[in-house]
Amino acid sequence: MHFMNHNPLLKWLLDNRLSLDWMLQEDDLPPTPNGNTHLDPADFFQEFNEKIPDVIPILPLRGIVVYPYTAVPLTIGQPRSIRLIDDSQTETRFIGLVTSKDSEIEAPGPQELFQIGTVATIHRTFRVPDGTIRLLVQGLARFRIEEFSQTEPYLKARITLIPEVREEGLETEALARNARSQFEHVAELLASIPQELVVSVVNLEDPLTSAYTIANFQRMPLEEAQKMLELDSVNEKLRKLVKILARESEVLELGQKIQKEARSEIEKVQRDYFLREQLKAIQRELGDLDSDALEVENYHAKIQAAHMTEEGEKQSLRELGRLAKLPSASAEYGVIRTYLDWLVSLPWATLTEDNLNIQHARQVLDQDHFGLEDVKERILEYLAVRKLRQERHPLFHPTENDHEIRREREGVILCFVGPPGVGKTSLGRSIARAMGRKFFRMSLGGVRDEAEIRGHRRTYIGALPGRILQALRRVESRNPILMLDEIDKLGSDFRGDPSSALLEVLDPEQNSEFRDHYLEVAYDLSQVMFITTANMLEAIPGPLRDRMEIIPISSYTEAEKVAIAQGFLLPRQLRENGLLPDEVQFTDEALYTIIRAHTREAGVRNLERQMSTICRKIVTQIAEGKQTRVTITPIEVREYLGRPRFLGTDEILTRAATPGVAIGLAWTPTGGEVLFIEATAMPGGKNFQLTGSLGEVMQESARAALSFVRSRSETLGLDKNFFEKFDLHLHVPSASQPKDGPSAGVTMVTALVSLISGNVIRPDVGMTGEITLRGQVLPVGGIKEKVLAAHRLGLKTVIIPARNQADLEELSDEVRNSLEFIFANTVDDILKIVFETLTPRPVEKITEENTL
Repeated sequence: MHFMNHNPLLKWLLDNRLSLDWMLQEDDLPPTPNGNTHLDPADFFQEFNEKIPDVIPILPLRGIVVYPYTAVPLTIGQPRSIRLIDDSQTETRFIGLVTSKDSEIEAPGPQELFQIGTVATIHRTFRVPDGTIRLLVQGLARFRIEEFSQTEPYLKARITLIPEVREEGLETEALARNARSQFEHVAELLASIPQELVVSVVNLEDPLTSAYTIANFQRMPLEEAQKMLELDSVNEKLRKLVKILARESEVLELGQKIQKEARSEIEKVQRDYFLREQLKAIQRELGDLDSDALEVENYHAKIQAAHMTEEGEKQSLRELGRLAKLPSASAEYGVIRTYLDWLVSLPWATLTEDNLNIQHARQVLDQDHFGLEDVKERILEYLAVRKLRQERHPLFHPTENDHEIRREREGVILCFVGPPGVGKTSLGRSIARAMGRKFFRMSLGGVRDEAEIRGHRRTYIGALPGRILQALRRVESRNPILMLDEIDKLGSDFRGDPSSALLEVLDPEQNSEFRDHYLEVAYDLSQVMFITTANMLEAIPGPLRDRMEIIPISSYTEAEKVAIAQGFLLPRQLRENGLLPDEVQFTDEALYTIIRAHTREAGVRNLERQMSTICRKIVTQIAEGKQTRVTITPIEVREYLGRPRFLGTDEILTRAATPGVAIGLAWTPTGGEVLFIEATAMPGGKNFQLTGSLGEVMQESARAALSFVRSRSETLGLDKNFFEKFDLHLHVPSASQPKDGPSAGVTMVTALVSLISGNVIRPDVGMTGEITLRGQVLPVGGIKEKVLAAHRLGLKTVIIPARNQADLEELSDEVRNSLEFIFANTVDDILKIVFETLTPRPVEKITEENTL
């Protein structure tokens, strides 16, 4: 019997794996050297081994390992490999099959090959039209390459055959059976392995033949396959093969589990789809609309009822058409539904009618807020203009060109700028109540993403319109009052610049066609009244600031705070704490004490907190039966609030009683403040030190002040040798708070002159102004807040630049009449006021009094 009949694996390989049009016939296999056709495979290859020469041609293989006792088809395409096959056909037909270490190398050399390979004999070759050769090789035995004897035209090497180490016993038989059983299980999981092949493998008895045969058909990494070939022990080969088969079995079982779950899910979806289609067909036969069709009809009715713009209606109907064609189970269906819900729920044509009664509006504004006459006057002007335009609308006939280029602007964009606690936010609510409009407030503090304003594009999961359109949907009106609070706190970084997105929203020329990224259609914001609030105007970008009408709201005077406390804060605190009006009363003197000794602010927030503290303590006493009615006087303020937190006029007199100390007036985001600027001298020479967290501009003002004093020392009667003998140190207390700006220039000059001359500055004088090196006094900002700070602390005289005289018109008569104002053009004008007599003192006296 020839070898093919003995080894059905070879027949399967030829019939199934090669799929060639040429078939290996039984007569093509040569007989064994002694003509025996009934040998065991091991004995069969042993007879061939005796005829294998010491030097054989080496055929490099890429990505495959050929084992002994196995038949493998190969395709040869390289010229040197074709030459090798042609020469081998005419000689011994024995070749050495050695695997390349790197399968990417097309022509591996001796260094790129493994040292152990398989001797094989060529059974049959077939040349194909593309120039390649297909051949069937039969592995015979393992060998080790001792040395290469030839590299051109192809590789030849001197080899040494490696015998197999065959163990006998139960362990070997158990390993072989386990390997065959594992292969059978893997074959059950792989449909590509025919049952005939599995039966042939299971019927193998020789352990080594089983190991090589299974390894030939089992997928494994190249390094693992080469390791199988290099192992000498049959038991080691079988152990390694069992591990590989066990892992392959686990992977295949997991893959089948995943496929089964996915198939079940797909079948469920298909089943639901078929049932839904059948239900639709039944409903059509009965003349009923299915739920999806009914939903489409409802959306169509909502679109017609929304009275959208032409563009908005066209976009809605287009999306509705897409919705009608989609199954309700698809993800896109939910996205379109959400989009249509937003379109139909926006107030495209819903307006609230304005209350244009000027007297009613004035009454509401006065009822809600004390003072703030500029803001109230601007709102009344807006209402008066709208009323007159409505009455005289038929009389105006704009030309077509004017209508297209300069459209009528309906809305108004206001910006309330002022310190905290002066009522900017509550004023917006009051305006809405006076006009009869809906009100919505949104805080912009810390907003860094422009999508908060313009929305997200619909390509993103969970996309929504911006906060502007969300607010309009919530108030259900297209002409509400929208308050954009803290617009100066907008952020700007790599995530976006929301202030740039607001340029279109707050531009009356553009916001009639505002396009949100989510909505994708134009929406008219021209009817909206936008009110923004800010503490610092400088923090708002210039282009955005230019689009708004700025209305400054200044600090309150003490009298205004008392009036607000009596008329607004006290009634609210009584209600919030459950007190009756006759149970608690605050005298004006008590409120003045709270304002001066326990608060220092531009607004009234802290004042209300202190009043709330007193009310809570009174409520506790009433609950305990200790009090029934209480009148709050300065004595009770001390009892309920404790010691004063801020010092008044006494502090000023004490701190300003030393030469080198001057009182300056400063502006801060929270209102005006008083600054004590201190100068001192120490032995040294020409050094000038600045402390107090001073900004760059303020440091430059200090150096300019020193240069002016040095240049005018002779004129001012100062010792000309002073600057050669002393170092100067200028300090602004409250060092933890940053300070900057040029307005402290006159105060620094005054402090230096006071230090050097030894004259004490009048303690009731506060000053502000920028200086030049020539001694001129330049105008500065924040005059109202600075004057109010001086008035709050009890100063008598305020020195301001002459060019700031017009700013005093913003002050109340109470403040103007209680202070003396000096308008300075030069530093000399200031020195004449602050020093009653300017007499220089000797340098020795300065050394005694001012060294540290």
